[in-house]
Amino acid sequence: MSASILIADDEPNQLELLSFNLTKAGYVVHKAHDGRQAAEMAELLQPDLVILDWMMPELSGIDVCKLIRKSPELSKTPVIMLSARGEEGDKTFGLDIGADDYVTKPFSPRELISRIKAVLRRASPTMSDSIQIVGDLIIDHNQMVVKKGDKPITLGPKEFKILSLLMERPGQVYSRQQLLDKIWGHGIYVEDRTVDVHLSRLRKALRTVQDGDDDLLRTVRGAGYALKTS
Repeated sequence: MSASILIADDEPNQLELLSFNLTKAGYVVHKAHDGRQAAEMAELLQPDLVILDWMMPELSGIDVCKLIRKSPELSKTPVIMLSARGEEGDKTFGLDIGADDYVTKPFSPRELISRIKAVLRRASPTMSDSIQIVGDLIIDHNQMVVKKGDKPITLGPKEFKILSLLMERPGQVYSRQQLLDKIWGHGIYVEDRTVDVHLSRLRKALRTVQDGDDDLLRTVRGAGYALKTS
């Protein structure tokens, strides 16, 4: 499964040009025509990367970027800012409020695609042709596919990240706080109940492909959670 990208720009021609070139490059593209729509779609879709034009009606790209950084679900989502404002101070401001890259108009689609690839590599190195295997449990980060043997497992974005983390060190117990810091990010307020909900969803998804009553996700009372090694 290719990386999904949300593009927000109030100029229809620019939006269509970007959409065409990114789709041609193999990305799954979603389009927003103003800042408010971009903020709503980002929360709903949880894309792998967001591209924001600085000057948009309803909410500016800067405002949307701030909302993304405050959102527990989106705080680590890469953001690229597009703007005709090329002064050093504008670039610095865009990066300081949380953008991962700043591209000055006019630019070539090829340049933007190169920037996208670089930002995605920095944000999630495991997405680059990486496969995790623990027993017969497999995560293919390049295809964004999870399987147990030949049985596919359907996971949401957060459950996918939690499983990937647990598979990095099978058997190691991760506390709720460690999961919060590693999956949602340091300094992000998320209720413990939110973590429990995602872990419950992960456990339920894993049970659909488990044999008998065996449980791949181990709960250590008072300590945290781990992936069983056998």
